[in-house]
Amino acid sequence: MTDLLDPSEIEALFTRADGSFLFARWGRPIAPVVIGVDDATLATVKGAFEAVATLADQPLLTETDPELGANCMVFFFRDWDELRELPDLDRLIPDLGPLLDRLVAAQANQYRIFRFDKAGAIKAAFVFLRMDEALSSVPAEDLALAQVAQTVLLWSDTAFADRSVLGRAGETVLLRPDIAALIRAAYDPVLPAMDQDPAMALRLSARMQAAQ
Repeated sequence: MTDLLDPSEIEALFTRADGSFLFARWGRPIAPVVIGVDDATLATVKGAFEAVATLADQPLLTETDPELGANCMVFFFRDWDELRELPDLDRLIPDLGPLLDRLVAAQANQYRIFRFDKAGAIKAAFVFLRMDEALSSVPAEDLALAQVAQTVLLWSDTAFADRSVLGRAGETVLLRPDIAALIRAAYDPVLPAMDQDPAMALRLSARMQAAQ
């Protein structure tokens, strides 16, 4: 039996640094596209999307979203300034220049941006990975799985600051069982796609318990 997160731990995973609680999941099938990698890495990232989508019982489109086209874009690059040269990216990401200036100043190696529909569910995500020495040292399979898992829900900005979303079973790196159980529960159709009430943690906990 998986060791489950208690309601206070679940609440913390969706409570942002400013103290606000916000839970959101995807409200439509995910249509990913990966930019800046070779074919082998592309297959690895697509495999991670398939694994997490299966876990969440969330449809994954191999084509494009009818409204948005690709609605989950993952960018791999070496330097933040490379993004300034990408055509039309500034149309997708408002205030791209100032954002890149902040990320350069912070020496950040990753950043995620989400877009939401009228009901508050996730409708698009942009994942930026600057492959510095730290990220380049992570096996592609582990990096892909961690990034997809952190994109399938709107986690707190501090959710995995102290402990990775991944765990280890012997020599195998995999999604932590408690996090996998939470993702599965979060996509239960009886739950709302977005909730700002911390009591949502109790409902998630109940769904996790029921699935055991």
